[in-house]
Amino acid sequence: MSRAPTVGIIGGGGWLGGSIASQALAAGAVSENALIVSSRSPRAGRLAQWPAVEWTADNEDLIRRSDVVILSVRPHQFFELALDLTGKLAISVMAGVSMNTLRSRLGTARLVRSMPNAAAEIGLSYTPWLAGAGVTEQDRAFISALFESCGTADEVASEDQLDYLTGLSGSGPAFPALLASAMMSHAQARGLPPEIARRAVIGVVCNASRLLTMGDATPEQAVRTFIDYDGTTAAGLRRMMHDGFAEAVHAGLDAAASAATAMDGARGRPTGSA
Repeated sequence: MSRAPTVGIIGGGGWLGGSIASQALAAGAVSENALIVSSRSPRAGRLAQWPAVEWTADNEDLIRRSDVVILSVRPHQFFELALDLTGKLAISVMAGVSMNTLRSRLGTARLVRSMPNAAAEIGLSYTPWLAGAGVTEQDRAFISALFESCGTADEVASEDQLDYLTGLSGSGPAFPALLASAMMSHAQARGLPPEIARRAVIGVVCNASRLLTMGDATPEQAVRTFIDYDGTTAAGLRRMMHDGFAEAVHAGLDAAASAATAMDGARGRPTGSA
């Protein structure tokens, strides 16, 4: 791809495909004159500020005109499609659909599996991706630019790692939301008005946790610092740890990773990273 590639997004009118498109356009990773979106829905408002983006209901037309095809449909919908991507760079953002399945159904060796999360919508996703044997260095440069426009990204070494990260980081805000929900219910049970409880919890889960991105301390070191300080936070941490907080998190991540590997070939069942 010596010129800027034409990119087609199958399912680009949906939430994830539209988020990737809007972030890539805003960052200049994709040109609006070189983006084609197929969708069962009418032109999505998310991309309204880029009027040159083309919309189609014809996947075959999109594939014929695109150098790169991003597959952004639910896994069970993918198995209902007949797509020939011979010679194309195909990028899957579908949870759990294996490289072998993609290769056998799409007919191309230039394959990428990836798992952005919900924060792609605000440019803060973490996206792990895995390249197939046919992916070139030029392809890799484009893939990195595409996913870094949505946040941060890493190329991983194996499908096992990608399936695990589908459960861990593909969850997006779901796991922090579970923590926030538990904290909210506790605060309200202790008599705090809902609006104050919500501001307090958001202040902890979303705002104060940003300190983890500063400096070189690991999360484990941050926990140890608070425990060593031996104040009210230490009392809360010790009780959570005693009652099996880490074990519950580990069990949940194991379940999420197992679900990701079980999705491959699942037909007619609504699945996805969420």
